[in-house]
Amino acid sequence: MSNTFTAPVDAAELTSALIRCPSVTPEEGGALVLLQAGLEAAGFTCTRIDRGGVSNLFARWGDKGATRTFGFNGHTDVVPVGDADAWTVDPFGAEVKDGQIWGRGATDMKSGVAAFVAAAVDMVAQTPPDGAIIITITGDEEGDALDGTTAILDWMDAENEQMSVCLVGEPTCPNEIGEMMKIGRRGSMTAFITVTGVQGHAAYPHRANNPIPALARLVDRLASHTLDTGTDHFDASTLAVVTFDTGNPATNVIPAQCKATVNIRFNDAHSSASLSEWLQSEADAIAAEFGVQIDMPIKVSGESFVTPPGALSDLVAAAVAAETGMQPELSTSGGTSDARFVQHHCPVVEFGLVGKTMHQVDERVEISQIHQLKQIYARILADYFA
Repeated sequence: MSNTFTAPVDAAELTSALIRCPSVTPEEGGALVLLQAGLEAAGFTCTRIDRGGVSNLFARWGDKGATRTFGFNGHTDVVPVGDADAWTVDPFGAEVKDGQIWGRGATDMKSGVAAFVAAAVDMVAQTPPDGAIIITITGDEEGDALDGTTAILDWMDAENEQMSVCLVGEPTCPNEIGEMMKIGRRGSMTAFITVTGVQGHAAYPHRANNPIPALARLVDRLASHTLDTGTDHFDASTLAVVTFDTGNPATNVIPAQCKATVNIRFNDAHSSASLSEWLQSEADAIAAEFGVQIDMPIKVSGESFVTPPGALSDLVAAAVAAETGMQPELSTSGGTSDARFVQHHCPVVEFGLVGKTMHQVDERVEISQIHQLKQIYARILADYFA
């Protein structure tokens, strides 16, 4: 595909070009270079915001400080291919067959980036809006997300760049395009629990202090606890035990140490701080009961948030309904996304394609859906600036 984007931009061709860029986190792979060249040729002012070995792109059409500024956010980094021999196509070949484009990132989310870039370029070329359009694209959404969208937003704050509202183009629909949009996301945190006792011979348990019963009791108490029953916009919070390990191959040895990991997905009834306090209180009680030491570092991936239904969700829902005939469900389900960072900057919602094959072997996207998504984004822009 040419580095010059000429309206009307073919979003499917752009998707293919992006898939051919092997941008596995944190490699840029040529994807942002391609987008920057095309956007600059279309009249956007572009800035590369690279931090911590991560490549990011900021692009604006229109005046800085415009009264109305519509923002798009997305990512061009992708998860690793995995077992390359399990693929039936070249993961970075963008092969077209059965009306689909195949390759890593086809669904998550190079098609979404291509669709909103194409819609934005077409609008500024054909019906220049009274306002500004900002596009922010990161190369660190699938990684630790420490130097991706957060780096862009830090730079925007320093440069007084402001989005009035933002749409994140992540895949949001379970089965059919148009059925779901996201107005928030659950928070996510992980506790890494290590219980230390005293090693000993299994025949003389009184001379040891077995950490396994202590950890089993703690894990049971955590997993059996009802965090909540849901809130106005969220389902009930969940806690999942994802590992329980001793690493002990011997049958006649009581180990000195064992470990478990729990992941909590939480709604707006909690914060990571309140849940951390609860986890620690439970650990302290078990440590005192069993006479063991419990260490429990906690990693917080994001807090829960919701953009209350209103002008932005109405705008997106109306465009989706007009183009698909479906009224999207306003959901907060699923994992985390970079909307958790954007929500500190401006109101944000998410809408994108069907996500059935994301992160899978033979990831692929319906070509017809890419064109449909571009039309939805184009209608959103037209209605926003009307």
